Amino acid sequence: MIRVSIIGFPGALASPIIGMIDLLQLAGVAWARIQNEPPTQLFSVRLLTLDGEPCTCLNGLSLPAHGRLDDNDPGDLILVPTIGGPIEKTLANSTQQVAWLASQATSDRMIASNCTGAFLLAEAGLLDGREATTHWGYSAQFQTRYPQVACRPEQLVTVDGNFACAGGGMAWLDLGVYLVGRYAGAKTARELAKAFVVDAGRRSQAPYSAMQSKRYHQDQAILALQDWLDQQFNRPLLMDDLCSASGLSTRSLLRRFKLATGDTPRNYLQLLRVEAARQLLETSVTSVEQITQQVGYDDVSSFTRLFRKHTGLPPSDYRARFGR
Repeated sequence: MIRVSIIGFPGALASPIIGMIDLLQLAGVAWARIQNEPPTQLFSVRLLTLDGEPCTCLNGLSLPAHGRLDDNDPGDLILVPTIGGPIEKTLANSTQQVAWLASQATSDRMIASNCTGAFLLAEAGLLDGREATTHWGYSAQFQTRYPQVACRPEQLVTVDGNFACAGGGMAWLDLGVYLVGRYAGAKTARELAKAFVVDAGRRSQAPYSAMQSKRYHQDQAILALQDWLDQQFNRPLLMDDLCSASGLSTRSLLRRFKLATGDTPRNYLQLLRVEAARQLLETSVTSVEQITQQVGYDDVSSFTRLFRKHTGLPPSDYRARFGR
């Protein structure tokens, strides 16, 4: 039996806690029942809280805990669910949980987080020098607070050593299937994915991301330039145009833009064009060729490659999945 501990804290999101308990405890069970075969439970999952009292989640549900953090051996695997409430407030109120997580760094057990739960792992120093992911909408905040972590917001699941992180929202399903495969084998993971109707082939959360995270900074000159680019992105632009619009020298612009957004002006401009194309693909029946021209490109093939690089999908597939 593989023993798993989920760490409960006030304001946690209930769905990853309940869902992960269901998913893991039905590994080896759900598929067997469908096939009329004898089930074999492979995982034992417990919810642990600081004081052993119920975990009061963001939605008001009170989930009974199986025990206290300090009184229990966490077993083979530790899971940290999503921070549902304000991140800064939750971190400030979770110093004891963070200290407990930090104390687990020397063990051989795996520690995994879902969505914004990665903030708790990073706060404990567990992700220093490692790759990690979190919800795409909070990735800039994460990168600003933890520059020593190699954040990969486009990734749905990252694994670096004994630490795994899942991206936004329902990515706990993908994390759960991965963990089942790691501990119980690929066959069991495939069967669980089929039983739960989970697309186990997903690798990226890039199709769900947006540009807002690039504005999580306080550089007014760069913010003004971003506003200007919002209106000018679909015409040919040179570095001289950006310098003129911002009133900055080339050297200063490159330095400040990178510091503020974590990106280069050239790549940011590409992202703006991709974002505009995404919106047109979602809301219109305009052809891909016309959209390519509308966002500032002439060659459909090169834009298709660019679009796929940033979203993980070619434009036609993106429209099929997200078009309204």
